[in-house]
Amino acid sequence: MSGQSITDRITAAQHSVTGSAVSKTVCKATTHEIMGPKKKHLDYLIHCTNEMNVNIPQLADSLFERTTNTSWVVVFKSLITTHHLMVYGNERFIQYLASRNTLFNLSNFLDKSGLQGYDMSTFIRRYSRYLNEKAVSYRQVAFDFTKVKRGVDGVMRTMNTEKLLKTIPIIQNQMDALLDFNVNANELTNGVINAAFMLLFKDSIRLFAAYNEGIINLLEKYFDMKKVQCKEGLDIYKKFLTRMTRISEFLKVAEQVGIDRGDIPDLSQAPSSLLDALEQHLASLEGKKVKDSTAASRASTLSNAVSSLANTGMSFTKVDEREKQAALEEEQARLKALKEQRLKELSKRPSFATTDTSPVSTTAACISTAPAIDLFSTPSCSNGALKMESDLFNLQTNFHSSMQPGPSVATAWGDPFSSSEAVDDSIPNLNPFLTKLVVDGAHLPVMTSDGVSFSSRTSGHEIFGDQYNPFIDSSSSVSTSYKRTVRIEHLISGTIMQTIPPMFPLCLET
Repeated sequence: MSGQSITDRITAAQHSVTGSAVSKTVCKATTHEIMGPKKKHLDYLIHCTNEMNVNIPQLADSLFERTTNTSWVVVFKSLITTHHLMVYGNERFIQYLASRNTLFNLSNFLDKSGLQGYDMSTFIRRYSRYLNEKAVSYRQVAFDFTKVKRGVDGVMRTMNTEKLLKTIPIIQNQMDALLDFNVNANELTNGVINAAFMLLFKDSIRLFAAYNEGIINLLEKYFDMKKVQCKEGLDIYKKFLTRMTRISEFLKVAEQVGIDRGDIPDLSQAPSSLLDALEQHLASLEGKKVKDSTAASRASTLSNAVSSLANTGMSFTKVDEREKQAALEEEQARLKALKEQRLKELSKRPSFATTDTSPVSTTAACISTAPAIDLFSTPSCSNGALKMESDLFNLQTNFHSSMQPGPSVATAWGDPFSSSEAVDDSIPNLNPFLTKLVVDGAHLPVMTSDGVSFSSRTSGHEIFGDQYNPFIDSSSSVSTSYKRTVRIEHLISGTIMQTIPPMFPLCLET
């Protein structure tokens, strides 16, 4: 089956409806297409492991759920995706896998849909066993051997004897599970198993590098160990020689499928004389008769063995540096491509005119370049400002110059027994639109040059005082009748005020 199946599309649509982007991406990474998981989906899942708001158990459960599928393609790609996240994802992903009691229960998996399903089911069972062992190893030592620090001051080189004798067998078990994949070059026939083999190849290099450094540390401490420790150490070294042969065969398969020779490390075995020296030292501790050997000969043999294993370690380091450099160049190329794409997008956008001046347009198609006016600046004594102030003051010429001075407020309020006419003239009216108009010949309305009429006012009142009403046109008959009515109302008001008793000048009985 090639291409995404109807089931893949329906499952992805269901996750789209529920809003689970992680589950949707897991589904897209593990489709029925006979090819490795797409890089964009793997990169997105790696990004999810680095986000603190992503539920790691939910992500892992989504992958476990995909391994229950009956198709070998979906199950194999689920294992590949899990392995990819264990290697390149955030460490909390593998921490969660290590905290689980069981991971992949695929020891009896078998796809009977075709001949290819039978063949691939064998590698699925082996691959799942390795991933389970990888998680168990992390649980036992609390770190990943493929990511451990290497070198003279590395973790395996600085480990004490007791811990070293417990840690190396854990590496051996993980290495055995990896080498049990046991694939030949002619069996790498599709993109799915090829993707799994590449991940196993990279793990084998890093895992054996840590294994090699642990053996170097063991040999340096061997002649100072106790009898029981020497016996364990000798057994570990013999197993190391066997696994070195197997890892060499595994690397030959990688070379046959087209992996660059520079990416494959050179394995240098220790001289066989070292094994004889280790066995003789253990026999001497057990009280057996051995060949007489001087300390100088033993030191020389040990030095040669350590030098050979160190060269192997340097070969692994060079491979790692090449891989890091290739990853760095790939990332730089990707960033360059994104930058070029961004520049193209910006060049296609329409450019907008920008100016430091006020964008006040004088016409529909032009933008004014007049300087912007600062509303919060202090007024300057420029000629324009002086002219503006003089124009404001010249507006007074529109009013009548011969205004009669009115009685002062103090005089009107000082004598409560004064006439109602004086009191009425002195008290300011609270409603500027219901005021008394003076119908006097000396105070006729004055017509300005623009046709606007203003009634005369006294010098003691403002423009909204009792001498001006802007809503009345004095030239009309309505204005004349209104003046008479207002005058009569004031006369009646004055008569009432005169009849109020002196003791209650401000009270009016209703």
